[in-house]
Order: sequence, then C-alpha cells, then structure tokens
Amino acid sequence: MSVSMSIGDFSRATKLSAKTLRFYHQVGLLLPARVEPSNGYRFYEAGQISDAQVIRDFRALDMPVDLIRGILSTPGGPQREQMIEGHLAHMEARLEATRSAVASLRSLLDPSKAPFDIRLHRQPPLNAVVIRETISLPDLGSWFTGAMEELDVLVATTKVRPSGPRGGLWDTELFLDERGGAALFLPTHVLESALPGRARAEILPAIDLAVATHRGSDDTVLEVYGALGRYVARHGISVEGPLRETYLEGIPGGQHRAVTEIGWPIQPIAHPC
Repeated sequence: MSVSMSIGDFSRATKLSAKTLRFYHQVGLLLPARVEPSNGYRFYEAGQISDAQVIRDFRALDMPVDLIRGILSTPGGPQREQMIEGHLAHMEARLEATRSAVASLRSLLDPSKAPFDIRLHRQPPLNAVVIRETISLPDLGSWFTGAMEELDVLVATTKVRPSGPRGGLWDTELFLDERGGAALFLPTHVLESALPGRARAEILPAIDLAVATHRGSDDTVLEVYGALGRYVARHGISVEGPLRETYLEGIPGGQHRAVTEIGWPIQPIAHPC
C-alpha cells in the first residue's frame, strides 16, 4: 500500500529542498506521485525516498543528470555497474588532475628551491627504433602509454637491443595548435629493419640542446620547462625543432622517482660539452 507524503515531509525525509525536487521533476529524474490540479502542490510516495537518496548521492558525485536518468532506467546488473564505474573513473581522473595542479602551484610558491642546473650539450646522431605519429594534445597520455607498451613488446619479442635510455620528441605544434608530431624512440646499437607494428628504424640527426634534469613526478615538470624557456630566451639561442625528453630513470606519469632529462633545441654551440 502506497503512503502519500507532502513535499514538506518528503523534503525532511530526503534532505532535498523544494527547489531541488522541482528541478528533478522538470528534468524527469524524480516525478511526484501526483500533483494537485488546483494549486500545483506535489505529493510523493514513501517508496520514492530510496530513489531520492540515490539521486542525491549521485549528484554529490557530480554525476550528470542524463547519466543518472540512464542509470535509473537501466535494470540492476553489469550494465548499470559499468555506467557507475565509468563515472567513478572519470572522477578519479579529475581528482588526480586537481592534485597535480595543487602540487604544481605549491612548488611555484616555494621560494626555497635552488635554480635548475642548465647545460649546453651536443647530441650526436642516434640509431633508433621510433614510433612517430601526429596526435591531438588531449590524446597524449594514452598515446604515450600505448607507444611505451609497444616498445616493451619489441624488446621482449624481437632482436632489438637498446643502447641507451628511451626518449620522446614533441613538436611545437602539438602544444601550440593542440595537434602535432609526437615520437617515442629507443636508441639501438645498429639500425634495425623489418620491425612490426608502428615502429620504424631511423637515424635521429645530431642536435644542440640546452638541457636540464627533472626529478620527481609530472606535478613539477613544468618548472623545468619554464626554466629552460627563460634561459634560451635570455640568451637568444632558441631554434625551431622538437623538444626532447630522455627518460633516465622510471617513466613519467606520476612516478615520484622518475628522472627525465629535458632538452630544448638551440643554435649550434661553439664548445660542446
């Protein structure tokens, strides 16, 4: 037997305001059991309290109205669980992005850090296995992970033998236009041939670089990029070309012990070190 409740009692039972309940009615999330034609008063059934509590909890997780509507209209089971898990994964990614931004801002506000050591370096040509593509900037993280895994498979299943640490090459357009060239490379003793998948053998040309080393997670890597940018601007030595990262220890992406050498292309140096 259904038990009718006034909107006031329903509000007290669910901790949802009349304004919120009216909104849920308008968007089709939680319909009143009946509405008085004469005055528009809304009445709910006691059995709707559970639905209201579920909606309130979903909204507290910033779940979009359309997604909540889809979840409530989907019978319980794997499909509903998958929809909820998808939103939780999205929230976790947002939380990680927020945590990273907070850590980055705190590091910028910390005046105690010593300046970065920047040196000039002439990088000789490299035989390398390279995965190179034009990508969109929002896809950089997933592309990086996939390309790294592909290099792992190459080393494990072919005769490819590294001669040094892996690295990345990032074209200016990738950041300027949010679409541009990205490459991961693995130095090798010889120029490999007949490589599977996306990998190709290349000779990376010699290049002059202003180099600084980043230690830690991605939270603070922009400090190094900023320091390099100020250095090359102050000395007027920047040239066009991809930024180069060399992963000396660990892999970027949240590892606090990762060590990455970051190189900014510069004019040819007279006395390489």
